[in-house]
Amino acid sequence: MPHTSAPQLPVPQAALTSPAARPETADAAAPPLGRRYDTGERRLMLHRSGTGGPAVVFLAGAGQVGLDYLNAHNRIAERTTSVLYDRGGTGWSDAVELPRTAAAVTDELRALLRTAAVPAPYVFVGHSLGGAYARHYAQRFPADVAGLLLLDPFHEDLHANGPQQARDMVEQLNSQEMPEPTPEQLQQAREQAAPLFANWPEVVRGPLLDHHLAAWKTGLYESRNLYDEVAAELRAAPGLPDIPMIVLTALGHDNTQAQLWPDDVLRAINDAKNALHAQLSASVPRGEHRILADAGHGWIHEERQDAVLEAVADLCGGVGG
Repeated sequence: MPHTSAPQLPVPQAALTSPAARPETADAAAPPLGRRYDTGERRLMLHRSGTGGPAVVFLAGAGQVGLDYLNAHNRIAERTTSVLYDRGGTGWSDAVELPRTAAAVTDELRALLRTAAVPAPYVFVGHSLGGAYARHYAQRFPADVAGLLLLDPFHEDLHANGPQQARDMVEQLNSQEMPEPTPEQLQQAREQAAPLFANWPEVVRGPLLDHHLAAWKTGLYESRNLYDEVAAELRAAPGLPDIPMIVLTALGHDNTQAQLWPDDVLRAINDAKNALHAQLSASVPRGEHRILADAGHGWIHEERQDAVLEAVADLCGGVGG
């Protein structure tokens, strides 16, 4: 099932891949917050606030960027260090060909955190695709991770466990060319998306909206290898370490999901997702599953920011933060 978290735009967002997939070009302008760090392979945007530990690091969903999580980040920075960043090929980081393996993404993040002198261990807040990357980081580098908060995360068995109609629709959508939006569609998208970013600081609001309108295919490109390559990496890696982990499952209305699926198919997808999230949380001794019936997949961190902040506080307290 498509697992993109990008803002709703009046252009096709349903496919996991575009046949004409290409590397995304990073914005030429400097990021509105944060700075680019040179890791040796590329420059990556990182924005850090607050002091103390453990540091909380956000891993964005497909199609989203670090600054999409700024409001929750600012609240977390009141109690500890909080970090936002953009993966290579997204946001204000340098371009890289998409999609990428989970190993490449986690190696890159580890190098960035070391370059930026953000000391381990970390509490990762991974959303959607970012949740898969957060899990894989913990599988590969368990000593670096103090806790995991997974926001409606991708699960490697969702595609197989979902309804057949959804799998058929994905195959059909995968074969479709992705048309470019017309100027009228882009203007309509800007008008629809502007209220979503009304609570962001003015210095961020405009650049963030411009970025999403220019790079709306990024989430599709990032998700292209999700159900085969990334899923296989998660299955093949060692089990998660014995760390506190909270999985938040969003079962409320989501505009993008509602546009993609008939009601009965969406209910079946959510049932499968909920069951897999429960299994995931039970896979570690200190795992916990929390269901949010009033939040959608794409903006769970805004619609239920209180639940996200509470979970972060629980995790930081549980590791002595």
